[in-house]
Amino acid sequence: MNRPSILDLYSCAGGAGTGYHRAGFNVTGVDKDPQPHYPFTFVQADALDVLQDHDFLARFDAIHASPICQTWTRVTDWRGSRANHPDLLTPTLELLRQVDLPWIVENAPEAAWAGVLRPDYLLCGTQFGLKVRRHRAFQVGNWIPPFELLPPCHCRPSRRDLLAFEHKGERAYADAMGCTWMNNLEARQAIPPTYTEFIGGHLAAVLERRAAA
Repeated sequence: MNRPSILDLYSCAGGAGTGYHRAGFNVTGVDKDPQPHYPFTFVQADALDVLQDHDFLARFDAIHASPICQTWTRVTDWRGSRANHPDLLTPTLELLRQVDLPWIVENAPEAAWAGVLRPDYLLCGTQFGLKVRRHRAFQVGNWIPPFELLPPCHCRPSRRDLLAFEHKGERAYADAMGCTWMNNLEARQAIPPTYTEFIGGHLAAVLERRAAA
């Protein structure tokens, strides 16, 4: 089959999109803010509006969405700023359940603990040999991936470890994530591309089987 296409909603600077590209997808990103470092086709728009444009969605073979995670993360709660971050995960899931395309939604694991997101995959950088701890939960819809076993997460973060990157300069965290084209701030809003390269490889195989059926 031809290279499949995926819509990367809430794209930020393209951490998730890069993983899907490595897995064999043509990627189009959507974000409400300009993303000058996004490495693929980019559309500046509201993701919730895009999810209601079914003619536009019909151009794609699959959808990925990464609504802002600050609504759920513990660190946001500790800082007392959770109220400043609207819940975009819930309406995103509601709209995705109305489309026929295969989809993936990513968010902080706290969203899974709250029962908002089903953690079909719960991934950490240490499972892929990355020197970064960034746990993310993924729910899939309209397809069934092979839930293969991954090596266990090896992280037991200490305050010293969490501060380690601060002493290595601006590039340290972005490079550890594998987001070498981003600045440090953009990388802190991203996920390691390895996560979606792993999931995207399974999705691409499912799409190929469907096309051949």
